Amino acid sequence: MAKIVAVKVPDKLKEEMNKLKDRVKWPDELRHFIEQRIKEEEAKDNLRDVIELLKSTKEVPKGFASSSVREDRDSR
Repeated sequence: MAKIVAVKVPDKLKEEMNKLKDRVKWPDELRHFIEQRIKEEEAKDNLRDVIELLKSTKEVPKGFASSSVREDRDSR
């Protein structure tokens, strides 16, 4: 089920939107923008979580970096 979200814009902006309404589907544009913005914020949250996890890790086992690079190269 979909919900309605109303957005107030200045009169001048609405006039400009109306000029383009035959070329731009404003509801689709706004929906796409909101979806993208949510993905960006979720990515920021995930990055913060990873950084905190790395900060709490005392040390990385010896040889981890080289074995990870080797594993990545071998998987191609």
